[in-house]
Amino acid sequence: MGTPLSELTTIGVGGVPAELVECRSRDDLVENALAVWRSGDDWLILGGGSNVVVADEVDDLRVIRVANKGIEKLGDGHVRVQAGENWDDLVELAVNSGWAGIESLSGIPGTVGAAPIQNIGAYGQEVSAVITRVEFVDYLTRETVILTRDEMKFGYRDSIFKRGRLGLITWVEFQFVTDLPAGSTALMKQRRQEVLEQRAAKGMVLNAQDADTRSCGSFFMNPIVPARLARTLPFEAPRWDTEADDGETVKLSAAWLIENAGIPKGFQIAGSGAGISSKHCLAITNRGGATAADVLQLKTYVQERVANRWGIQLRPEANLVGFESELD
Repeated sequence: MGTPLSELTTIGVGGVPAELVECRSRDDLVENALAVWRSGDDWLILGGGSNVVVADEVDDLRVIRVANKGIEKLGDGHVRVQAGENWDDLVELAVNSGWAGIESLSGIPGTVGAAPIQNIGAYGQEVSAVITRVEFVDYLTRETVILTRDEMKFGYRDSIFKRGRLGLITWVEFQFVTDLPAGSTALMKQRRQEVLEQRAAKGMVLNAQDADTRSCGSFFMNPIVPARLARTLPFEAPRWDTEADDGETVKLSAAWLIENAGIPKGFQIAGSGAGISSKHCLAITNRGGATAADVLQLKTYVQERVANRWGIQLRPEANLVGFESELD
């Protein structure tokens, strides 16, 4: 029997795939991806497993695990990072090197190659601000291309990759800010520590002893809604301007919507191994022995409660793999 994906994902659910290949070099990644794609089998590119919920039965799934490492310095704050590098290790390197731009993204689990797909962001920073290019193997054309920041069409927790351009990222190039005032490195180190502490308080830093960290992080995206809909919510409901900044759309707090729809921290459906984090309503966690079906059931329950109470449909930030339906 092979390795279950529950052992390779941070939420700890997922069945045994038909095949699991770990690729430790860029060339191995490309070669194995092309071979799987030519076969026509169902496939999954897996990095750190931090933003994915895999079904309990995935007998027909072939998994390519991204494990290529290497960081190449190309110039002043300009680096090329292999997709399998640990994301937080890169943040630590950047901060210690005096490279600004991702210090507030400290503690986010996963690999560098996954960062552009989700356009990871936190505490006012998004990775898209410092990404310049990626190498991408296109699933449809089988061609290897270099994509620029503009071509990736980044948005809030979004990119061209989430909107249907399937394939494989092998490396990512970053241009960090280095022309900084004296004392900036110390301030970035302080900021990194603050973020790590804030995330740990919410159960968002991986810790084997803390069941609240057996999750995908934030399971739902903060919804962007018409301003007229936001005005129907209570005054105390958090809201922020969107990138459009045109006054017509507003970003809301998914955590507030969930908790104020009657789902408290620590909530569990009777008999389920999945539950809402005891620290943060935005995270669905594995409280022990959870199945993927448990996670999906709780996801649907949360969405239905929020929709019924507020008229807003929450969209998962986590990726659902191997389910009969992966719709919102």
